[in-house]
Amino acid sequence: MSQATDLEMPAPARLSLPEFTAMLATLFATLAFSIDAMLPALPAIAAELTPNDINRAQLVLTAFVLGMGLGTLMVGPISDAIGRKPAIAGGVLLYVIGAVMAHLASSIEMLLAARVIQGLGASGPRIVGLALARDIYAGREMARVMSFVMMVFMIVPAMAPAVGAGIIAFTGWRGLFLAFITFGLVALSWVTIRQPETLPVAKRRPLSIESLRSGMKEVWANRDVRIYTLVMALGYGQMFALLSSIQPIFDVSFGRAAGFPLWFALIAVTSASASFINSRLVMRLGMRKLATLAYLGEAILSAVILVVFGSDLLGGWLPFACFMIWANSVFFIAGLTFGNLNALALQEMGHIAGLANSIITAIATMGAVLIAGPVGLAFDGSPVPCMIGALVCSAICFVMMRRTMPS
Repeated sequence: MSQATDLEMPAPARLSLPEFTAMLATLFATLAFSIDAMLPALPAIAAELTPNDINRAQLVLTAFVLGMGLGTLMVGPISDAIGRKPAIAGGVLLYVIGAVMAHLASSIEMLLAARVIQGLGASGPRIVGLALARDIYAGREMARVMSFVMMVFMIVPAMAPAVGAGIIAFTGWRGLFLAFITFGLVALSWVTIRQPETLPVAKRRPLSIESLRSGMKEVWANRDVRIYTLVMALGYGQMFALLSSIQPIFDVSFGRAAGFPLWFALIAVTSASASFINSRLVMRLGMRKLATLAYLGEAILSAVILVVFGSDLLGGWLPFACFMIWANSVFFIAGLTFGNLNALALQEMGHIAGLANSIITAIATMGAVLIAGPVGLAFDGSPVPCMIGALVCSAICFVMMRRTMPS
């Protein structure tokens, strides 16, 4: 049976594969840019809105992630009920409203509230964009679409701090939100004008709180799914904690604020290789063993680097070199494990895969905020709090993953 028959819509109504891929990549790039472009703005935000507690500026990142986590829980079922295009459009509009509020914010509290709203809106393109692709493509075509989209998603973080710094230089930190508004409206216009609806009315499912409740109960009742979800929360937590603190670390700890965008680009590009390495190792080691060994390695490396920093054994450029090795490892481990953990968590949830994915991602994302927020606020002028956070999180991940291994 053809894809057109499956979707109950004629093939000519679809966008070409290159245009659809480019549109989806734009939606995802807007999301990635909304996080990493904010990094160079943290000192200016702290100076203007929270000069007596500069660490609070880091919360503009975790607030956005919190909003995404909350939105992820509901946006999938909403798109199943009202269609893909309305769900994406509603999410982008909410994202733009949050950006407008952030641009006008006169206090750190107002800015954080606006960023939560932005994150809520961003969950629409993040989750429904994938559903849109699944509605249309399958097999190798789906893989082609998502490989390009994810390539863009990995490239954007490398460029975002430099682009953000350029915008800030001309417009100040508030100009970033004007850029977010522009990108959001471009993406919204593209989806609204060019993309046909992919979920026919006949295939829509009414929004039901009961189905969400029963889905959460089923997901949480499975021991291994529980463990994988908590491991993802810890993994996201150590990564977001470093992401929140990385600009202050470059500035305060090492006096390298001017070169931060270039150094961050190096970290992003290096860590992007994790997906390729994972594709080679996962067939040999298996998903569980690879993730278990990865977290063991990260815990050991964090402990060693922590001892080195705590004992002041190094001088000159060596402390910065050690930090770069460690920072690369945190982002590298994220790329090496998250896809495997998500696949493991969904292995026994095939009959409710969409709903289960929303629930698992939401719990993991919101759990990460509970970890990243306190670690970021503990910044003391050195990378030590982040290293302690990574050591604890990775060690717990290792112990928990061991519990899922066959006896």
